[in-house]
Amino acid sequence: MRRRLRAGERAAFAELYDRWARPVYQHALWLTGDWSTAEDIMSETFLAAWRGRERLDAEGGSLRPWLLGIATHRAENARRGVRRRIAFLARRREPEAVADFAPEVAARVDDARRLEAVQESLGRLRRHEREVLVLCVWSGLDYQQAAEALGVPVGTVRSRLSRARARLARLADEAQRRQAARTTVEPRTGRGEMTDGAALAALPARGETA
Repeated sequence: MRRRLRAGERAAFAELYDRWARPVYQHALWLTGDWSTAEDIMSETFLAAWRGRERLDAEGGSLRPWLLGIATHRAENARRGVRRRIAFLARRREPEAVADFAPEVAARVDDARRLEAVQESLGRLRRHEREVLVLCVWSGLDYQQAAEALGVPVGTVRSRLSRARARLARLADEAQRRQAARTTVEPRTGRGEMTDGAALAALPARGETA
């Protein structure tokens, strides 16, 4: 597959897209917390992969680290763009809110709220910690693959992931307390039950030893 891609074989690229488009999209969604942005990142990732196919190593294993590495950089660019737009809009008068009565909105409310809670905690991590956490825990890369995706040593991946898990667990607890203070209609979590961020931070990464 690598040699076919390097040669510019369009059928090979179509196979690549069919196999990895969904994982790339999901990875971008975890990094950005926005469905539309994730779709844009997925498209940009495969466009960049096609343009940079000649730089792909002819020998190697799975192509997922290569694609997720591209998506990670695109997601960071998107986050910077969002911050610039927010800063710009903050200087303008806030428009009147318009109610959205689309039927499909109700079905997505719970998912959006859960994703927002996790993103609130993720957004407070350092960029390098956030990237390695999403790659290893949610996108399922092992240490070596994450190191390949980020272009850093394996030891760096291990140390960043350890710090990210500890910080995310603490931030998720803080987010849970803030949410509990904002609403009284949602039931409290049961004894010992972990919030989304803390539970996911506790998951073992692939390739981790006890």
